[in-house]
Amino acid sequence: MSEMPSGVQIVGPELPASSSVLTPEALAFLAGLQREFNPVRKALLQRRAEVARRIAAGEKPGFLPHTRFVREGDWRVAPAPPDLEDRRVEITGPTDRKMMINALNSGAKVFMADCEDSLSPTWENVVQGQQNLMDAVRRTIALSTPEKEYRLNETIATLLVRPRGWHLEERHVLVDGEPISASLFDFGLYFFHNAHELLRRGSGPYFYLPKLENHLEARLWNDVFRFAQGYMGIPQGTIRATVLIETILAAFEMEEILYELREHAAGLNAGRWDYIFSCIKKFATHEVLFPDRAQVTMTVPFMRAYTELLVRTCHKRGAHAIGGMSAFIPSRKDPEVNARAIEQVTKDKEREAGDGFDGTWVAHPDLVPVAMAVFDRVLGPKPNQKDRLREDVEGKIGAEDLLDFHVPGGKITEAGVRNNISVALQYLAAWLGGSGAVAIFNLMEDAATAEISRSQLWQWLKKEARLEDGRPFTLGLYQAIKQEERAKLAGLNNLEAAAELLDELVLQPEFKEFLTLSAYPRLD
Repeated sequence: MSEMPSGVQIVGPELPASSSVLTPEALAFLAGLQREFNPVRKALLQRRAEVARRIAAGEKPGFLPHTRFVREGDWRVAPAPPDLEDRRVEITGPTDRKMMINALNSGAKVFMADCEDSLSPTWENVVQGQQNLMDAVRRTIALSTPEKEYRLNETIATLLVRPRGWHLEERHVLVDGEPISASLFDFGLYFFHNAHELLRRGSGPYFYLPKLENHLEARLWNDVFRFAQGYMGIPQGTIRATVLIETILAAFEMEEILYELREHAAGLNAGRWDYIFSCIKKFATHEVLFPDRAQVTMTVPFMRAYTELLVRTCHKRGAHAIGGMSAFIPSRKDPEVNARAIEQVTKDKEREAGDGFDGTWVAHPDLVPVAMAVFDRVLGPKPNQKDRLREDVEGKIGAEDLLDFHVPGGKITEAGVRNNISVALQYLAAWLGGSGAVAIFNLMEDAATAEISRSQLWQWLKKEARLEDGRPFTLGLYQAIKQEERAKLAGLNNLEAAAELLDELVLQPEFKEFLTLSAYPRLD
């Protein structure tokens, strides 16, 4: 490519979308972001590692004494823009062209286009995903297949974008010889190409921020936003960001996170699957033993404490509280599977709406009307229920409630072990093949559920946990069950590579922070 900005190098192959996405002007903006903010990002990742070491050594996290003034202060986040006032149903999915058109047309109020956990970050997926986002913003996105023509409807969902987390890098683009932060890459390209166009169309650059562990990481995002808005000459406060509270440490700093982002904050989301993964990960060497994944539901005590505190925090500060993902996939062929999915989703959304959430997530267009009906009954014509302050929660939830990981009646079973192994193998095989959102056992799985699966296997093995039938979970048992589950998947593409990767994640003496860090070098 010509006119490459000084210090910028693209080491990924040229793709059809490269000329429109990776323009010299866009790359210069990315280089500016990287040079300004990458040193802070790296320091914050070092801080994460130090905190993790202290927790592994027995220290218990809690609410911060030195930020009490934030929790006790009288402040609110900026008012929501008109197209983010009503968020009662949000649909999520990767930046795949067909997926994006179907999601934008689904009838949901919001579509979160995901560059993170449901996208396998091959170079082609990453670059083409940005082209798809550009086309979606301009309403020119379309797709022709032998079966169908895909075009946008007149009315579509409001678009939000989730960049990758602070821990990841985009190895195909180097700035001054170093891989660029994947967060800055994803955010920067979308913002540079689309901010002015979004404003012209009466919307704005709206984001979801994943994997934050503390308010300093939120402060970094806020600084990035201020820099980007100044660079592009648009008013400060134009960007809006919803933060996923999907780590146990962020749960102790929800108010501080909103405070740091207050001129840009649009709300918090209860990212349930990554939250469970974070709890297992941070306390993997403690005496805590989590039972089968299916038994860690939203109604167990520590998950109830987290979600109720989230609603209270958001509404106290004028922010939206968005509920978690329903991963069920309805079946158009199997009435029994379909009825079960609708029943489970309805119950889940009734609980969230009853708790005061302003909206919720689904993974499939067929579940949009199911979730919508539940929130319509509760909200009626109101765009949200932020006026429901949940003052009954104030002072009721302490650090001990967030850290009480006891699951009443929880057990580790052979079926749970088998499910974890099979899900991990199937997901990793798909991810290595370029697909990050994968239908497995009638659920839409992304990296978060694979993270839970492999982290439970690691912990159970490390602790030689006892199964419900009394057997210890040993290396021999793991290998025997893995061999049986692998045989059931014979013929699956990338199965051998997935099995090797799973062993690397499960059998290492030290816990691997994120599977994506181990898996990414194996991608094209």
